[in-house]
Amino acid sequence: MDSTTIEQMIRAGLPAAEVTVSGDDGVHFEAQVICDSFRGKPTLQRHRMVYATLGELMGREIHALALQTDVPGGDS
Repeated sequence: MDSTTIEQMIRAGLPAAEVTVSGDDGVHFEAQVICDSFRGKPTLQRHRMVYATLGELMGREIHALALQTDVPGGDS
């Protein structure tokens, strides 16, 4: 698994999102996702939205994903 594939999957599931993913070992990743769809939603719900874009890869090919989620302009 590589960070580019994860970025593409998140963008496909959250088309308006700005996504940056990094990770050097192929199983542990960090992602920053900025999306207007997150507005008014608590952190847990935002993270679930991102995990949903990755489906069964979470816990399998992707062992860990550290998430930072926000809305454009940083206003939750």
